[in-house]
Amino acid sequence: MDANDRKAWLRLHLSPGLGRRALFRLIEHYGDPHAALAEPAERWCRCGVRADVAAGRLPEGHPELLRTLDLLDRLEVTLVSFWDRDHYPELLRRIPDPPALLYLRGHLPTTDMFAVVGSRRASRRGKAVARDIARDLAAAGLAVVSGLARGIDTAAHLGALDAEGQTVAVLGCGIDRVYPPENADLFREIIDSGAILTEYPPGALPLAGHFPGRNRIISGLSKGVLIVEAAEGSGSLHTAEFALETGREVFAVPNPVDAPTSGGVNQLIKDGARVVTESRDILDIVRPEYRHRPTDRGTSARDSLNADQLNMLNLLDFEPVHIDEILRKCGLTPPVVSDILLHLELSGLVVQQPGGYYLRIA
Repeated sequence: MDANDRKAWLRLHLSPGLGRRALFRLIEHYGDPHAALAEPAERWCRCGVRADVAAGRLPEGHPELLRTLDLLDRLEVTLVSFWDRDHYPELLRRIPDPPALLYLRGHLPTTDMFAVVGSRRASRRGKAVARDIARDLAAAGLAVVSGLARGIDTAAHLGALDAEGQTVAVLGCGIDRVYPPENADLFREIIDSGAILTEYPPGALPLAGHFPGRNRIISGLSKGVLIVEAAEGSGSLHTAEFALETGREVFAVPNPVDAPTSGGVNQLIKDGARVVTESRDILDIVRPEYRHRPTDRGTSARDSLNADQLNMLNLLDFEPVHIDEILRKCGLTPPVVSDILLHLELSGLVVQQPGGYYLRIA
């Protein structure tokens, strides 16, 4: 998109009250933004645009327009319109309400994309599972899509980066904002290895009303969606709903029934989502041609344990063991035991359950 086209698109997109549907009607009627802007504003009513909205369209030298153009130049932001046949993601184009304009930092992957999302208040186990699965998906050549939120989203992006793969973060705010702020370093890493994407103009705040729109883009980009942890009513479930409505595959990692983030994800499984306990469960569906299967992570993780960690693993069983029983058997101090158990969890060998119980899973 050249400079003149970008300015024309921004004049429309930044005009107060001119929403996505009105922008679509204008382009469908006039063919391109230049033709729409060349038309007297009062004639926009032919496209169903209200008179007050048409009268408020941004003039060419408006300060907000000039500030935004300067910002996009400094941040190296690319604009991609729905009518750009070469660069607009094809799967996203097929959803019922695609964005008219996307703001992009980095480069959109040309490979298939797959979404991994879940609770912001994720357990250590959930984050470890999300990171492991995302790592395997990226290693298999899929670009991992998520929302840069705390918890599962962050773990998914990190997993893709672990595999030196591609990842896409879809924002519920402007392209110039990092939300949550603690993900600033991750934000920059994603730009280098994939893309930051949003439909909201620069300066837009991360308002609650923006996230359902963000979630439809996450699912719209992706061949499938994995939900790792989600309470009832979670925004991640909206992503799953969007995926189902557009014929995408929905996957879910089962959770202990009494875990706080189990209600939504376990309900998805009851409703027919595909159960995932390892990355092969996804790859066999969305990438069946992929023959190089991930290694047995449990075996390789166990082989890397030191003596204390291996002894702790051997104290655990495939039935839950309470932390007090672990302390009694091992004779180590509580801080040391806590550090070892966390390492075993992050290695995918142990799961913490509510009430202070630990369960060996590999």
